[in-house]
Order: sequence, then structure tokens, then C-alpha cells
Amino acid sequence: MTPKRIREVNVLYHDAAASGYDSKWGIDFGEIGGRQVLTKLSKALGSEPGRYRRALEIGAGTGYFSLNLLRAGVADQITATDISPGMLDRLATSARGIGIEIETVAADAESLPFDDETFDLVLGHAVLHHLPAPEVALAEFWRVLRPGGTVAFMGEPSSRGHRLAAIPKRVGLFARPVWRRLVGAEPSLNGRAPEGDRDQAHGNSDAHLEPLVDVHVFSPVKLRAIAEAAGFVDVRIAGEELLASAYGWLLRSLQADVDPVMVPRAWHQFAYRSYLALQWLDGRLLEPRLPPSLFYNLLLSGRKPA
Repeated sequence: MTPKRIREVNVLYHDAAASGYDSKWGIDFGEIGGRQVLTKLSKALGSEPGRYRRALEIGAGTGYFSLNLLRAGVADQITATDISPGMLDRLATSARGIGIEIETVAADAESLPFDDETFDLVLGHAVLHHLPAPEVALAEFWRVLRPGGTVAFMGEPSSRGHRLAAIPKRVGLFARPVWRRLVGAEPSLNGRAPEGDRDQAHGNSDAHLEPLVDVHVFSPVKLRAIAEAAGFVDVRIAGEELLASAYGWLLRSLQADVDPVMVPRAWHQFAYRSYLALQWLDGRLLEPRLPPSLFYNLLLSGRKPA
């Protein structure tokens, strides 16, 4: 696809997905969500985050990172950007609901409408792999950062992790009829199909676009090279989620063609708590010991020289 088409598809997909995005991904603006966001940022930085006067989030979506970081006091002010107006509308609604003021700007990550040296922190979660040219975007992030400023991106799919994710997706596909009988759920035409399972997505306005918005996967070497070419120093690459990622894709594949409202609450609670348990196990046992390339998610941080 051309860069123009990639941008168009991302706007269409994310606008259509905005209304159900938080429930689909279990996004939380309470204690659990705040703890997850701070943990991810700490892993990317290699230490506890400091206090930033002005931050910029790229691809902010419905506000998972921006709103939780503001509530935690990590940043005094955050400007949330996204290419999707629908996502930003949802973010603004959530911000009003929890009493947080935040600036939202519809913007292309590769051509930011901000002056040079404006922000102390530029961050994003699961966004670089959607961009036509990540190397152009990283150069923009360097431009808008103040000297000594920090860049941090999380949730970027690794090449190997992306291949490994195909296994639980396929297992979930075959186990889906048995799981539906066990929980008493019926298929729905509005169900969401995971990547590679578009035949289950009839009637869903955004599912057919989902395989098209994920443009890149990264190796740790490639991600580091892009950041260093943009001018960042002290570049750090880490890996996150192995067991939790495989389990998450299994769950998503099982539930792909079922309306979440029709699934018993007990199942939702079990699935969410067991996912958090595996996430904890990854963080305590596997992430400190295994190379980043084995994990589904890569995390990047760096610094603009002072």
C-alpha cells in the first residue's frame, strides 16, 4: 500500500473501532490501568519515570496512557494526538468522565504541527507499527523534544513474537465451538475476528480493515537502528509479554465471533485475572532473563542529547 492509503485505512479502522475499543482491550482508568501504564513505562525507561512538565503522546487512541499518566502525576500537561478523530472524541469523553483536562490534536505522526523543542517527553503505545515510515516519525519526535528530553514507545510487535502469536490464534479458532458451548454463548454477526480470520467478520464494519493497519513488525536491532539514526542516544530496547501475549491471543480468538455482552461475567473475570497473573509471571521471571526478540512486545526508549 502507498503511504497515503495506509493513513486512510488507519483512520477508517480506528474511527470505526473507537466506540468499542476500551471494552475490546480491557482498558481501565482506575487503579489497575494506572499500575499497568506505569509498569510499562518503567520497563521501557529501565527505571521509575520522573516528572515531566509537558508530554506528547503519539497515537493516543482512547487515552489509555495519557489519562492514566495524568492521574498518576507523571506529567503536568499532556497533548494527546491521533490520526483518528473518532479515537480523540472517545478520549475526550473519557477525560470528562473522570474529571481530567487534556489537549487533543488530530495529527500525523510523521508531520507534527508543533514547534521545535516543545516537549520533555514523547511517548506512544502500539503505534509505530501502524506508521508508513517510522524513521520519519522518529525524526519528528527528535525535532519536537527539548534537549535532554526522553522518547519512550511500548507495545511494538516483534518479528518473532508476531510469528509465535499465530499458534494461540489457530488453537483458539479450533477450540471456539467447544468454548461457546461451555460458557453458553452464541455466535454473533457483530463478533470481531482476529487477524487472519476475516471469514468470521461478516457484519463488522472494521474487522476487514484490521489486517491492513499493522504495517510493520520489528527486530530489536531494527528498532534500535531507527532510533539512533534519528539522533537519539542511550537507546534501550526491552521485551515484554510472552506467556501473557500468547494467552491474550488465545482468548481473543475464542471470543472473536461472540458479543462480549453475551459472555458470562464470571468468564470475563477469570480471563482478566488469569491474564494479569501471566503478565506478572512474565515480568518477574521471563523478561529479566530472556532476550527481547522472544517477546511479543518490544519497548524502546532514548534521549535527545542535551
